[in-house]
Amino acid sequence: MKTGFSENKITLCGIYDFDLKKTFECGQCFRFNEAGGGYEGVAHGKLLRLRQTGDKIEISGIGRRDFELFFKSFFDLERDYEKIDRELSDDPVLLPIIPQSRGIRILRQEPFEALVSFIISASNNIPRIKKIVELLCESFGERNVSANGREYFAFPTPDRLAALEPEDLSVIRAGFRDRYIIDCARKVASGRVSLEKVAKMSCEDGARELMKIDGVGRKVADCALLYGFGNFSCFPKDVWIKRVLKSLYGREDNAGLDFHGYDGVAQQYLYYYARLNSIR
Repeated sequence: MKTGFSENKITLCGIYDFDLKKTFECGQCFRFNEAGGGYEGVAHGKLLRLRQTGDKIEISGIGRRDFELFFKSFFDLERDYEKIDRELSDDPVLLPIIPQSRGIRILRQEPFEALVSFIISASNNIPRIKKIVELLCESFGERNVSANGREYFAFPTPDRLAALEPEDLSVIRAGFRDRYIIDCARKVASGRVSLEKVAKMSCEDGARELMKIDGVGRKVADCALLYGFGNFSCFPKDVWIKRVLKSLYGREDNAGLDFHGYDGVAQQYLYYYARLNSIR
């Protein structure tokens, strides 16, 4: 991979295992949307615009410093996905799926944002999740203005949300999830649930810690651990994953399956395959 820099823009060349469409539309993040032939969204308090042409990806809205500090990690650019694909190819079920799903990268989102986003995702669909998350940011996040004058909002901090009452969240139309969001913010802000400690835990221990928060079950915890903490041993199971496991493996869980520690990548490949092929 080669990286070129200009003012508020970076260019990545030689990217063969990063597909923007697959990455942003596989259900792992909710603040990026298709726009102008590419994708636009907010991460780490920055408004980004991304466009892909072949093996080249242009990212507008950030410069060298932000890229090195935040976005090299956010896009998981230092991980060898070709190696992961070789390891996962040992599984005869995954072997023909990998070419269809190749290009998905596990985004390393901010832990609190990932946690709250997947609390919102419970019993919800992706368009509505995106709308609720955006309303949450517009209502309680810090207002920013991009270099070209675009207004956008950062994800609200735990302290900001912890100061609210559940009824204050009525504007985001999240329903029963309001009290879960507030409980999450208060436990994180107070340190009763330490995200720093969770980052160092195994998937099992991290899930146990996150499930101290009201409304966080195992699926939400696993999603937060995979997409917010980069814990690749986690394997979130929603209805799509259970369907594809049942269809391809004859089971509804991943017990006994060996994905060489890349369970989270295998899960994303299976999820993408299930949605692409409407597995029922």
